[in-house]
Amino acid sequence: MPESIYKVVDIIGTSEKSWEDAAKSAVETACKSLRDLRIAEVTEFDLKVENNKVVAFRTKLKLSFKYDPSVQKNWNEF
Repeated sequence: MPESIYKVVDIIGTSEKSWEDAAKSAVETACKSLRDLRIAEVTEFDLKVENNKVVAFRTKLKLSFKYDPSVQKNWNEF
């Protein structure tokens, strides 16, 4: 069985509702351009504040996906 190689990328999702929605949105959007997603690891939460009010929730994630050399010729091609 051949060994697999995985690439890890950082992404940030935003939502006006919650950190959970921000994470879900980020993963769903990433799935449109990355194939074979394996793991989404939440690494950080933060908030955008304007005029003393929370206006957005931000969730930072690390996504791992299987590297396919037939699709991506080098590690930076996304």
